[in-house]
Amino acid sequence: MDNLTARELTGSEGLDREEEDSPQGKAPVKLREHIIEIISDSGEGAQKCGQSFASIAAKMGNGIWTVEIIPAEIEPPPRSIAGASGNRIRIGSHRITNGGDEADLAVVFNEQVLRGRLRAGALKRGGIILMENKWRFHREAAIVAAYTAVHEELLRDGYRVYEIPMEQLCLQYTSTPERGKNMFVLGMLSAIYSLDLKLAREQVAFTFRSKSEEVVARNVQLLDAGYEWARENLDLCFYIPGSPTKKTQIVVNGNTALALGIMASGMDVCAMYPITPATSAAHYLSEIFEYVDGIVHQAEDEIAACAFAIGASYAGKCAVTITSGPGMALKQELIGFAAMTEIPLVIINVQRGGPSTGQPTKVEQGDLLQAIFGAHGDSPKVVMAAATIEECFYLVMVARRIAETFNLPVVLLSDANLATAQQLFVRPKPKKEWYAVASDQTTVAEGERPYEWDGKTGLRRRFIPGQPGGMHTVTGLAHDRASKVAYDPELNQEGIRYRSLKLATFQKTLAAPAVYGGSSGDLLVVGWGSTKGVIEEAVDRARADGLSVSSLHLTYLQPMASGIGEIFEQFGQVMTVEMSWSDDLNDESISSDNRRYSNLAWLLRARYLVDVDCWSEVKGQPLKPGSVEKVMRRKLQGEGVGV
Repeated sequence: MDNLTARELTGSEGLDREEEDSPQGKAPVKLREHIIEIISDSGEGAQKCGQSFASIAAKMGNGIWTVEIIPAEIEPPPRSIAGASGNRIRIGSHRITNGGDEADLAVVFNEQVLRGRLRAGALKRGGIILMENKWRFHREAAIVAAYTAVHEELLRDGYRVYEIPMEQLCLQYTSTPERGKNMFVLGMLSAIYSLDLKLAREQVAFTFRSKSEEVVARNVQLLDAGYEWARENLDLCFYIPGSPTKKTQIVVNGNTALALGIMASGMDVCAMYPITPATSAAHYLSEIFEYVDGIVHQAEDEIAACAFAIGASYAGKCAVTITSGPGMALKQELIGFAAMTEIPLVIINVQRGGPSTGQPTKVEQGDLLQAIFGAHGDSPKVVMAAATIEECFYLVMVARRIAETFNLPVVLLSDANLATAQQLFVRPKPKKEWYAVASDQTTVAEGERPYEWDGKTGLRRRFIPGQPGGMHTVTGLAHDRASKVAYDPELNQEGIRYRSLKLATFQKTLAAPAVYGGSSGDLLVVGWGSTKGVIEEAVDRARADGLSVSSLHLTYLQPMASGIGEIFEQFGQVMTVEMSWSDDLNDESISSDNRRYSNLAWLLRARYLVDVDCWSEVKGQPLKPGSVEKVMRRKLQGEGVGV
C-alpha cells in the first residue's frame, strides 16, 4: 500500500518462498533481514517503489520499517550529490523497529545520488549495487567520465556492481521510461527477494487505482518485465521467511497514524497551516474527516490556526492543531493563552531540523525544551512523545483525554523519522473508552464561579458558552475565580498555584516507565521519541555480548513519572541518547564547566541531581543501532562518548 492509505494485512497470503524457483536455477539464500535503498533524482518514483516493495513484503509476513530519503530542496538539480531522493526499506523475519545500519543492497538511477549516500555512510562496504548504466553511453563526455570514475571506485572498494540498462528496457513498454523504471525496479526487487508476483501485481494496481486502466496495465507490464529480466540475468536470489499472523494488521506511516488517531479520538476540528514535515497528516485527514463530520481548517498562518483551534475548544469541542518547529514557535503566545484561560487544546509538533528554516525535510529532536518552556511566564502544559508509529495513533486519544480532564494544553511530539516511516501494527479495534466524556452543560449553580479551583488538585468545572448560569468574560490577563482581572498580588499568586497543581495531580496518575533489559547494571541509556527502536536494538546487541546495559524510554516529559530517580540509583552510569545538540567534551573549547547538554539530559540532571551524560547526533538522519552500540561500549570502557 502507499504511505497514505491503511489496508488490512494478514501476512498469511504469501507463498513458501523457499520452494519457489530461483533465477538461473540457483537456490535462494535464506536471510534473517536485509536493508535495501532505492535512490534517484526527485520525481523519478523511487519513494513510491520503496513503499510498494515494503507493502508486498509486509503482506508476506515480513517485519518492515521504511525511511524516506528526502533532499533538503523541494526539487534539487538532477544528478546532484545532495539531491538523493528515495526510500530505505528494512525487511526481516522478525519485528523491525528502525531503519537499521548500513544498507546491504542499493538500486541507483544515477551515480551522483549514489555518491551522496556513500558520503552519508548509508551503504555497507562490499554491498550490492544495481546501477542504471545509460550514463556510460551519454553524449556528454563529462557525464560519461563521472559515471566511469564512480564505477571504477566502487569496484576498487569491493562492491558487487551490476550495470543494468533500465531505461532502455523500459522503452519497450513506455515512451517515458524515466517515469516507468520505478515499477521495473519493483519487479527486479520482487524477483531478487522471492516476493509473490501476484501480490506485486495487486500492489501496483492499488498504487495506481486513481489512474486509468491503461496506466495500471502499463505499470503491471513494467513490473513483469523487471521481474523476468532479473530472473534471467541476475545471479541474486534471497528469501526472508515471514511470520504469518492471524491478527489483522495495517501498514501506515506516522503522519497517517496521527490523522487516524485524531479521528478515533472524537476530536472533529483540526486547524493547521502547511509546514514540512507535518502537512501530510492534515492532507490525509482532509480526505477522510468529513466521513465522521470533522473539518480541517487551513488558516492564513500558524498563529491563526492556533487561535481557531482554541476558539473551537472554547465553544465546547476539543480541537487539535498540527505543526512543526517554526510553527510551534509562532503558536507560543496562544498556547500560553490556552494555559491561562484553561481551555483544552492538543498541539501536535512533527519535529524537524532547526533552528530557523533549518532542514525542513530532515529529522531532529530539538524542540523538547521549547515544548515545555516555550510560552512566557509559568504556562503549565503536558508534554508527551510518540516512540513508534503505533503510538502516533494511540497517544492522540490520550492527549485529548488529558486536555479535557485537566483543561490545559497538551503537546504531542512526533518527528520527521516517524512522519514518513512505515511499520506494521495490529489493526486497532474501536473502543468506547477512546472517547472523552461529553462536557457537562447542566445549569451552573448560583454563586459558582468559572475558576472555582479545587484546593488540592487545581481542577475546576469547565464552563461552556451558552450554559445556563455560566456567563462570564474570558481573559488572558491574570484573573481571580470569577475571571475578573487580578490586580491583587495574592490573587495572581493563587491563580498560578492552582494552574500548576494540575500538573502535580496528573503526575500522580503516571506509572514508572519499564526498564528494558535488566533492572540494574553498569549503564542505563535513556531516550524519548523515535529513538526507542534504535536504542533497544543496541541494548540487545550489547547484552548478547555480556554487557550490563539497559534502557529507559520516556513517554511523558512534562511532568515525568515518579520512580525514575529510584531507577537511576540501580545503575552505575546514566546517559541519554538523543537527536538534539550536545557539546563534545573532546572538543578543546569544551569543558565540564561550559558544556551544553542535550535536551533530555539537561532536564534529567536538573530534576534528579544525577550526573547524566549524553550522546547525540544532529545529522538530519535517523540514528543507527550500530552507532549507539559503539557509544555504549565506549561509555562502559570509561572513554568520552563525544558526538
